[in-house]
Amino acid sequence: MCVNRASQRGVSLTGLIFWGIIIAMVAAAGVKVAPDVIEYYKIRKAIAAIAQDGKLGSVVEVQNAFDRFADIDMIKSINGKDLTVVREGNGYVVSVAYERRIKMIGPVSVVLDFEASTGK
Repeated sequence: MCVNRASQRGVSLTGLIFWGIIIAMVAAAGVKVAPDVIEYYKIRKAIAAIAQDGKLGSVVEVQNAFDRFADIDMIKSINGKDLTVVREGNGYVVSVAYERRIKMIGPVSVVLDFEASTGK
């Protein structure tokens, strides 16, 4: 009597738990990092809009314009004084660099270095 057994396919319970833990850790890290990354893109958008504004006459006006953007977009990481503003032709090159440290679990933290500039 010959029995033809089909091979079993799938994931074992141990494998399922292992990959579930890995996916949960990555998701938790993403949830903690996402707000800072979203804020970085708001900052990039704000400095791009400011650099294209031809009406701003001084560095202080550029910094105040950023502070107004920051109030509207709820940007808390930096303010207008943190910007590096250089006059170039009729406009300005606006740049910023800052660091965020996000506490994860126990002594583990993630450091994010953000840099943005309107220059080429």
